[in-house]
Amino acid sequence: MSKVFVFDHPLIQHKLTYIRDKATGTKEFRELVDEVAGLMAFEITRDLPTQDVTVETPVGTAKSKTIAGKKLGLVPILRAGLGMVDGILRMIPAAKVGHVGLYRDPETLKPVEYYVKLPTDVNERELIVIDPMLATGGSAIDAITSIKKRGATTIKLMCLVAAPEGVQAVQEAHPDVDIYLAALDEKLNEKGYIVPGLGDAGDRLFGTK
Repeated sequence: MSKVFVFDHPLIQHKLTYIRDKATGTKEFRELVDEVAGLMAFEITRDLPTQDVTVETPVGTAKSKTIAGKKLGLVPILRAGLGMVDGILRMIPAAKVGHVGLYRDPETLKPVEYYVKLPTDVNERELIVIDPMLATGGSAIDAITSIKKRGATTIKLMCLVAAPEGVQAVQEAHPDVDIYLAALDEKLNEKGYIVPGLGDAGDRLFGTK
C-alpha cells in the first residue's frame, strides 16, 4: 500500500489557512497556492538520491553533491493543477512538464479525459502528478492510469487538500503511488466537495464560477 505524507511545516500550514479563507481574493489565492506548491516541492524531493562531485571554488576544491538517478517531470491535471506548476518549477527548473486534461461530469461526478501530452522520455522520469484537490479520487486515478499506459513507472501524487475517501480510492487503485498533502480533511459532502476544504480550486484560481 502506498504511503501518505501530510506536511506539517509551519510555513505551509500558515499559508494554507489563508488559501482556505473564503475572504481571500483571486490574486492572493493564486499567489498563496504558488508559494505553497514551491514549499511542498522542497518536501516531496527530500528523498531524491544524490551523487558526490568535486568543484573548483574561487578559493579551493569542494566536495559537494548533485542530484542523481531519474530526472523529474511534472504533470498537472488541468485546469486547477496549473496553479501549482510555476511554484514547483522555481524549485526544480529543469523538470519537464506534461499535462492531463480531465473534467468532472456534474451528474455522475466521474472524470472525463480530453487531453494528454507527456514528455517523450516519460519512462525515464520520476513524475509528480499535481492537483490541488483530492476529493473522490477519480481524476487522480484516471490521470495516473493514463500516464502509466504511456510508459511511466515512477509516480508521486501532490495535492493541497484531500478527503479520506479520495486517499483510500487512490491507494486501492494505485498502491505504488505515494501521496503528498498539505492537509487531510474530514470528509466529502453530498456534492463531492471536500469538507472543510477550500471550495473549487479552479474557480478560485482563475476567477470563474
